[in-house]
Order: sequence, then C-alpha cells, then structure tokens
Amino acid sequence: MSQRDISILVVDDAKFSSAVVGRSLKAAGYTDIRHASSANAALVLMEERPVAVLVADWLMPEMDGLELTRRVRQLDESTNRYTYVILLTAREGVSALKKAFDEGVDDFVNKSAMNDQLLPRVMAAERITRIHNRILVENQRLIDANARLRKQTTIDPLTGYGNRQYALKRLEDALRQSRQRGGAACLLMIRIDHYADLEQRHGKALTQQLVLAFSRRLRQLVRPMDVLARISPDHFCLITHQADSANATPGSFRRLYDGLNHRAYKTAGGFFQLSVSVSLMKSADKDEIDGELLLTRSLRGLDASHDGKRIVEQALSG
Repeated sequence: MSQRDISILVVDDAKFSSAVVGRSLKAAGYTDIRHASSANAALVLMEERPVAVLVADWLMPEMDGLELTRRVRQLDESTNRYTYVILLTAREGVSALKKAFDEGVDDFVNKSAMNDQLLPRVMAAERITRIHNRILVENQRLIDANARLRKQTTIDPLTGYGNRQYALKRLEDALRQSRQRGGAACLLMIRIDHYADLEQRHGKALTQQLVLAFSRRLRQLVRPMDVLARISPDHFCLITHQADSANATPGSFRRLYDGLNHRAYKTAGGFFQLSVSVSLMKSADKDEIDGELLLTRSLRGLDASHDGKRIVEQALSG
C-alpha cells in the first residue's frame, strides 16, 4: 500500500493495545504515528506538533477520552485546525454513543471489532481531515484578505461616506488648493452627542438607523461638491473650499446646524431628536498646517458647541 503521511496520535494507557493499533496503522502504510500513554501526555505532544487523526481509548485514568476530546476541540479553536477524533470503546448502547458525539467525537470503534473497523475508519478520517483543514486554511486566507481590504478601503459601509483615511486625503487636497489659489479650506467637525447613551438606550440596530437618517439629511444640507466623511461612529466632517475667506464663518453654516438639530429623525422605532455639535476651522492660503492636525484640533470646539448651542469657530493656533 502507498505511503501515507498524515500525522496520527494513538492514546492508550494499555501498552499492548497501543502497540496493536500502531502495528495495524504501519502495516497500512502510515508512517507518522506517535504514541501517548495518557491524555495529558497526548495534549503535550499535540501542542508541540498538531495531528490530523487522534485515536484514543475512551476509558483512561485521570482524564478519559471525552474530556480529552473537549480539550482537543479547545486546542483546535486556538490553532484554527481540525483534529479528527476516533474513540476506542467497549461500550454499547445509543445513549453512550450520543454522549460521545455531543462532546465532539467524530467516530468510534468497538474494541471487539477493531481489527475489521479501525483501518477503514482511519482512511475515512484521513480524507475528511485533509478536506476540512484545507477549507480552514482557505477560509483564513479569505479573512486575512478581507481584513487587508477593509484596512485599505476609504468607504464607511453604513453611510457610504468616505472614512477617516478618505477625509484626510480630501482635506490635504483642500489645503493645497487654498495655498495655490487663495481662499480658505474649511473643516466642519460634526458630532452626534451622547452616542454611547443612544446605543445603550435604543440598541445598535436602531442607532444605526438614526445615523443613516442623519447622514442622508446632512447630504441634503450641503453643496453637491462638498466632501462628507464619517471618521468615527459619532463624528462626521464636512470639507469645503471657499473662494472668499469671509464666507467661512459660523453664520455661513447656520442653516446646516439648525437642520441637523431642530427636526426629528424618523426610524422604524419612531421619531427621535438628536443633539448635534459643530465646530469650524479654516485655513487660509498662508497658513501652514497639515490635515491630521487640523482634524485633531477641530475636535476641541465640540464641547463648547454643545454647551453654547451654536457652531464654534476654533482657532488654528493653541
């Protein structure tokens, strides 16, 4: 028979029984076979190097086959692998076998029929574990690729706005334009106040409906060419370039402030009023400041906006 290279661990406190299993597997062409005389010793070996198939006696001192299976499943979870567990047993009856399957055992072989049943069960386990672990590897690759894409993406999935990475890029563009062509790059930082309280009181799903309704209204209140981004769950920003710096004042954006604060938002749970704070920062053609610093400093005016019920203009310095 052709040589088989999967890793098998035989666990049995009876040396004679362990040797019989080992000889049978070697005769079938399996070459990577290790032995452990206890469940604890088996776990040590598995932590050193994983196995594909575990063949273990059900009844062992200190830790039986069922407890060993539970520990193996925990180890599988931490290593993102799957170990096929076959228990050797003299037990009969549906209830005992049902208990074994409930604990995560994949298969069992009755000791009285071990000579006839063990090899076919191990061969089936070999096929299944190869497929299962290949799927786990491919799934992890997909998860890693998706994580890289999420890291690289510039879109907020709920609102469709740009995210913080997008906001920084567009803010740098606006600052560059103000330096080259004059005028002012304007940044309005917009905060949904008491966001954590909203989630705790109404739940995540309804709070997301509120955020979506808020984002749609915000879009309606700005010019088509203005840039909107959601930089955190409760913080949005508006980036715009004003040809005349005199037009970049809190009064210029009063309509936006009132529109966000003075009308309730409709959700599946009814109408809800939001408290929204807004701070304004602007950078004229000779100002030297980067987008990151502008974004950070704009947060400072939000508490004053909340307390004063108005848009607060935040100075570049300080």
